[in-house]
Amino acid sequence: MKKIIVFLYMVVAFGYVSAQQLARKRPNIIYMMSDDHGYQAISAYGYGLNKTPNIDQLAEKGMLFTRAFVTNSICGPSRAVLLTGKHSHINGFKDNHSRFNGDQPTVAKYLQAAGYQTALVGKWHLESDPQGFDYWNIVPGQGSYHNPDFIEMGVRKRVPGYVTNITTDFAISWLNTRDQNKPFFLVYQQKAPHRNWMPEEKYYHLFDSTAFPVPSTFFDKYQTRSRAAKEQEMEIAADMNDAYDLKLAFDLTKEERVGLANMWQGIYDRFTPDEKKKWEAAYGPMIEAFKKANLSGEELAVWKYQRYMKDYLRCVQSVDDNVGRLMAYLKENNLEDNTIVIYTSDQGFFLGEHGWFDKRWMYEESFRTPLIVKWPGVTNKKETTSMMVQNLDFAETILEMAGLPVPADMQGKSFVPLLKGKQKSDLHNALYYHFYENIEHKVAKHIGVRTSRYKIIYFYENKEWEMYDLLKDKHEMKNIFHDPAYSSIRKMMQQKLLQKKEQYNDPVVVEL
Repeated sequence: MKKIIVFLYMVVAFGYVSAQQLARKRPNIIYMMSDDHGYQAISAYGYGLNKTPNIDQLAEKGMLFTRAFVTNSICGPSRAVLLTGKHSHINGFKDNHSRFNGDQPTVAKYLQAAGYQTALVGKWHLESDPQGFDYWNIVPGQGSYHNPDFIEMGVRKRVPGYVTNITTDFAISWLNTRDQNKPFFLVYQQKAPHRNWMPEEKYYHLFDSTAFPVPSTFFDKYQTRSRAAKEQEMEIAADMNDAYDLKLAFDLTKEERVGLANMWQGIYDRFTPDEKKKWEAAYGPMIEAFKKANLSGEELAVWKYQRYMKDYLRCVQSVDDNVGRLMAYLKENNLEDNTIVIYTSDQGFFLGEHGWFDKRWMYEESFRTPLIVKWPGVTNKKETTSMMVQNLDFAETILEMAGLPVPADMQGKSFVPLLKGKQKSDLHNALYYHFYENIEHKVAKHIGVRTSRYKIIYFYENKEWEMYDLLKDKHEMKNIFHDPAYSSIRKMMQQKLLQKKEQYNDPVVVEL
């Protein structure tokens, strides 16, 4: 019954027959989402950590967003927000232990009903089978880097090779077999560079001689912050696993195979005998050098940071290569001039800032996500915008790009006017955030609001507040919530939080 209601809604909203006819003139759209790809690791953003020439090329004829944010900084919920244009408490997928209700309306279903061919390849992470896609081929759960399993239209099989390359292979294969008389919507979602950062063989030695600069906040002691910052379990120095994260092991004994170490053994066992030899040849010298160094304290913490950064950025390099492969395909097949390409991540990621890895927080490195939009005929030169947008706006933007109306129950706003140079002020006067999951990494549940200058965060289980002046404190080191000089700002931000909570119908309780 739900599916029938959704279909009828589409017929009424879009004029189904005429929409199919009009669709032939509409642009193709490729939505590229990598997993945990921090904006700091895209060279177009200017942080100098690595080089991503293919992603940068999108920015050369596109718009690069320096203030794009998410509603809930964790993998599955971000994907559900993209599909529905609704906050997590509305679409029902609040954390990575949820199951997405695929019967609800999604951007893919709206495009499909309007005559678009739709496909999804790569990471899905929403538990239920995809709906609204004519073709889908996904990794189960988090997926595996080497010799991964894929589920193609319900059939699971193991595929030899490296997951980042295989995902692109499937995308190109679908593009080759699609109906060329119809426009397409391709959701292309890479697993990389998600933990545990297993690089492609050709990049085993990339960055071997590189010493990455240690972030200025790496040895943060979380002074002035609430309990939440002190009680987390996501510190590079204290919480990375020797086998799973740092690759300080090959085969493990049965006694060692506990928790993350057990997961590492499953990963290592996916290698063929020849692949194991190549892995051991590359990582063996690193392990021996580490043992001889006998590091401790800050030196050990910095060593772990360097280990982490090398493998993380090696994974990013393969992501960039495959963006290049897909863009080359568009050019070779005369699709480049009528295909919109959106590149983003499911959220930001900590690359050593505050001593951390992972995401989840409303702090900038996690809350902010990379976003580049290349729209031939609209974004014809390199542009950078600091206007605030959110992944809540993505579905609405994609629908307007396709010439379709935005359903009234979606909660975001299309930023097509911004892309066309017609938006002269921020789309939102404030952005609302809600993180629901206090399980892995022990990040306390919290809500918050960010304006152009200020951010307020409420850890509602701890009943503690934080507030930051982002103009004066871009690294969020000084909690000014209790500072008398900011009393009027505090009241204003608390009221704005309540207003946004009410606007988005979030039932969470706030105690002022």
